Amino acid sequence: MLRRLAHRHPHRHGRTVALAVAGLALVLTAGTTGAAAPAARQAGSAPRTVAATTVVPAAPGSATPLSGYAVQSTAEVADPAEAVSSPGYPATGWYPAGPRSTVLAALLAAGTYPDPFHSTQQKLIPAADFAVPWWYRSDFTVADTTARSHLDFSGVISAADVFVNGRRIATTSTVAGAYTRHEFDITALVRRGVNTVAFRIQPNNPRKHLTMGWLDWLQPPPDQNMGIVRDVTVRRAGPVALRDAHVVTALAMPSMASAELTVKARLRNDSDATVTTTLSAAVAGTTVTDSVTLAPHETRAVVFTPAEHPALRLQSPRVWWPARMGGQPMYGLDLTATVNGTPSDTAHQAFGIRDVRAPLNADGARQYEVNGRPLLLKGGGWSPDEFLRWDPTYVEDRLTYALDLGLNTLRLEGHIEPDEFFDLADRHGILILPGWECCTKWEGEFNRGGSGERWTASDHSVARASMAAEAARLRHHPSVISFLIGSDAAPNEEIERGYLDALKAADWTAPVIPAAADTASPITGRSGMKMTGPYDWVPPGYWYDKREGGASGFNAETSAGPDIPTLDTLRRMMTPAELETLWKDPAAAQYHRSPSATFDALELYGSALTARYGAPSSLEDYVRKAQLAQYENVRAQFEAYSRNAKDPEDPSTGVIYWMFNSGWTSLHWQLVDRYLDQGGAYFGAKKANEPLHVQYGYDDHTVTVVNNRNAPAKGLTARVTLFAPDGTQKYDRRVTGLSVAGGGAGSTALTVPESVPGLPTTYLARLLLTDSAGREVSRNVYWLSTEADVLDYERSDWYHTPTTSYADLRGLNSMARTAVAATASTTVDASGTSTTTVTLRHAGTGGTPALLTDVHLVGARGAPVLPVRWTDNQVTLWPGESATLTATYRTADLRGAAPKLRLSGWNTPTATVPAA
Repeated sequence: MLRRLAHRHPHRHGRTVALAVAGLALVLTAGTTGAAAPAARQAGSAPRTVAATTVVPAAPGSATPLSGYAVQSTAEVADPAEAVSSPGYPATGWYPAGPRSTVLAALLAAGTYPDPFHSTQQKLIPAADFAVPWWYRSDFTVADTTARSHLDFSGVISAADVFVNGRRIATTSTVAGAYTRHEFDITALVRRGVNTVAFRIQPNNPRKHLTMGWLDWLQPPPDQNMGIVRDVTVRRAGPVALRDAHVVTALAMPSMASAELTVKARLRNDSDATVTTTLSAAVAGTTVTDSVTLAPHETRAVVFTPAEHPALRLQSPRVWWPARMGGQPMYGLDLTATVNGTPSDTAHQAFGIRDVRAPLNADGARQYEVNGRPLLLKGGGWSPDEFLRWDPTYVEDRLTYALDLGLNTLRLEGHIEPDEFFDLADRHGILILPGWECCTKWEGEFNRGGSGERWTASDHSVARASMAAEAARLRHHPSVISFLIGSDAAPNEEIERGYLDALKAADWTAPVIPAAADTASPITGRSGMKMTGPYDWVPPGYWYDKREGGASGFNAETSAGPDIPTLDTLRRMMTPAELETLWKDPAAAQYHRSPSATFDALELYGSALTARYGAPSSLEDYVRKAQLAQYENVRAQFEAYSRNAKDPEDPSTGVIYWMFNSGWTSLHWQLVDRYLDQGGAYFGAKKANEPLHVQYGYDDHTVTVVNNRNAPAKGLTARVTLFAPDGTQKYDRRVTGLSVAGGGAGSTALTVPESVPGLPTTYLARLLLTDSAGREVSRNVYWLSTEADVLDYERSDWYHTPTTSYADLRGLNSMARTAVAATASTTVDASGTSTTTVTLRHAGTGGTPALLTDVHLVGARGAPVLPVRWTDNQVTLWPGESATLTATYRTADLRGAAPKLRLSGWNTPTATVPAA
């Protein structure tokens, strides 16, 4: 997202792109010293000698990732490559790196630089140090050289010369591109004892190479992520190697009563003699075999079909479903190739059985169907760590948060994560939309408004190889429901044909989408998606209008832009002086927003915050108002798309919040901040996407019940009450006997009158939904104004629609302070999980409600305990009301402290109470 090329306003392209490219150039040159010596040495750190040695077993079928590397700039290494890549080379003064590590990630781990997520400290890292190649060196030991050895890897950014035991086995013309996969037979070079693999990694430039870039998401890392970010594996096998093992599934629709499994693999004879091998495939409780004779160095595809092996036609298969729609069962495929009764190679592949389709509806929008059931895709844009550091616990924590928010989808625009990410998505039932990146080299040939350079013949080869590798890697994951071969633009015919041929050869069965934008490709046709933004502030009512980014069709990326994190996070990421500027000067450039001149300040956001809520009087007041504003806006975005999902005219079919998370400490585009803290944006999304939900329409004043459960609900009662800010009731109405179908259906309960006598300019609306037993199943509170936000759609641009006058919510500032009391208890289970149960009670004596009361679980010195999952939070209580919430978290994250609760709110004094 460069973000974004004005698809509807081509005359605006030039200025936008010029500013973005200029911003990128400034980032690339900031802090450079002109010296060749790495900043690591200049910074005065103490590099360590590293001997990362991996033990490689002899067993055929083993695949052993290298455990780590020693890395160093070529500017500091005068020895020839043959010496550097030979066993015993003294890598004195080199830096340790993990098995998946960029250069900068390794230097950060070594303590070379201060925290780049704090303040502007990333500017202190000289980009010139990464303008030369870097060496990656790793040793492995082999005790038995009888088996053949192969080096298998992908994830090199941007390109590399590869050496084994002093011999170059590949050049940068072969090993190029972040996603291409490479396998080299190194049997002749491997010796008993210590062996060495070395990569001479070339600098990365996302405008020139088919790799990864950051666009305007965050301040890009000075090394541009150069390094090795996926496993480099040493594979062992006998004379016959087994490759490309996978299962193609076909679920009988619509009955789902049976499924056909087709097992495929390639057998490769790596020896100089003719070999007969027996291939056995164990899958779904059955085993099928075949005997194959291979000539020397012959490769042959083997296919087991249901027609030849009826046991591969499953009855009553265990079907994989997205979260909240069913279970997530997985199957396993195990293959063994034997020669003369001895295993030569093995393979294992997990897979799921499901059917996914994405036809265009009558309005031309992409409508996804999983196992025959249409569903509204509700998701967010996923970002990895800025330095591409892989942390499985941190990743799973964020995926769990996505489920907690009621999301079902994550979109990966480039930055396609390692295998474990997709394993986790399969397990948790989260749908994934991977695809190529916009505006860099990936779109350089067909998106001339971007910054990417035109393609050469070798780029076409790298692109096809990238598609083939990613298709083979992702095809068995039931969570992966599409591949977007374009983002802001659709590829031309030559590039599209290369992608489609690679996908077909890999037996890709999920839908292929030409772009995330509203465009078409020559072969695949219309995308069925739109990319109309916005990416900066718009009022909540914007989302209900079926134009621009409003709730119709499939919006592949959109939000109201800034998402100011909590005060705890702000104080971790910015200096006191920077925080003063944050709330006092909205027009000031903010390093933690974006390198793009379009998004580097918070002026639109600050103007709206002041006009609607009143000028902030302090940092604390600014953050307090920001959380309220973000709660109402994010809630409105998801509620509008949910309400319109079943609309017979131009329904909404998908919405991707831009973005779900940030790769660093950010001021925009995030439902979840870097430290996993939760503010108004988080709880606004969670409220909007709750399973059974009552909501208010900003456009037509309707009260609607949306049922995201599978089963229908009946016997419901909806009630709406309007209040002045002091708690004086102005309107009250309830409707009983409501029924609503499941699967995202909605039912309009009532319409609030456009005019209510005595209603002040700023007022509150409390919506309650109770079941047939009178139990509250949904509570939703809005702060509204009789003066509406007014949008000027005629002046819309690619990133927002101007607001000409604002809703007046300043009456909230007159709300009397009122206390909220809390009692809590905590239990700990055997797995190390703590559960704190909190009962909140309005403790004030007057009639004023306690608006948006936030409960933060804190440990030592009042620091938030994160991650944490709340059943509900940021609740609003009227006199006499109470609410019970629970928080679940890892006991270890308390770090030995007793749990406490910090209560705060719009008009609630901050207090801390024990929770042990």
